[in-house]
Parts: sequence; C-alpha cells; structure tokens
Amino acid sequence: MKNNKIFLSQEDITVMEVDAIVNAANTSLEGGGGVDGMIHQAAGIELDKACRLLNGCVTGDAKITKGFNLPAKYIIHTVGPIWNNGTRNEEALLASSYKRCMEVAIENQCKTIAFPNISTGIYHFPKELAAKIAVDTIIQYLSNDISIEKVFFVCYSKENYKIYKKLLDNL
Repeated sequence: MKNNKIFLSQEDITVMEVDAIVNAANTSLEGGGGVDGMIHQAAGIELDKACRLLNGCVTGDAKITKGFNLPAKYIIHTVGPIWNNGTRNEEALLASSYKRCMEVAIENQCKTIAFPNISTGIYHFPKELAAKIAVDTIIQYLSNDISIEKVFFVCYSKENYKIYKKLLDNL
C-alpha cells in the first residue's frame, strides 16, 4: 500500500516549511541535547519562555507552542519514553507520543507536520522498532483522518533514513 501523505527526508528539521514540527523533548520542556537542543537554539529565547509556561509534559503526551524564529508555525513538544528493555510500556508510550502529536496538530488546524526520530537518541529506543511504531501509528491515524495533508519523517542521520526508507518502500 502506497500512502501519498507520508514523505521521508534527511535534513535538519528546523528548516522544514510545515505547519508544525515535532520536538522530541524532555519532561521539563527545557532545551536539552539532540533535536531538542537544535530546535530551542533555532527558535530563539522566546521558545524557552513559552515552554516554562506549559509546566512540563508527561511521557506519551504532547503540548504546543508557536514556532517563533522557525519556518514552522508551531512546535509540538512530545516526550518519548526512555528505553528500559521494553519492560515499562515503552512501545505503547512511543505510539502515544505520535498519536498525541497528530491530535494536537489537528486541534490547531495544521495540515502538514514533520516528525524527528523520537526516543532513538539519548533515550536509546531501538531504532528499527521505533521506526516501525512511528510508521504504523501514523498510517493508522491517517486512515481515520482526512485533515492532515502531509506527514514528514525527518531523519538527521543516514542510518535512520535507511531504516525509514526500507519501511516506507514496503508499504
């Protein structure tokens, strides 16, 4: 099955011209490392102030701010799970992160959204499993929603890009 709403790219998510980019955030929503740090740096100091007003975010949930200095109108912050050998409901929590981002996007009339590889950096979620959960969750969500026009999986690394490409080529 080919899906004409799902796209793959290998680039810096902070330059994506979409309605919303997703930030793989920590529970405090303060800028951290990886994609979170890149987004906070590119968006500017106003993002830090806006995130403080959100009072954090629990794992598997998502919250939204303006995009500030980014081309994207919004940043949807989600907290993916820290991998603990699959013993703490990590798969369901990761799926919830993707689903909540889609819900928040729709609530804010977003038509296009770009996702990074949530939880696969310092949270050590196995990359192949994380990609499968991401793709499966988004495909399932899109099958029940017609308002989202484009979903981008944005891979910073060549390794993640190859993993997603293989999954998406086999749809």
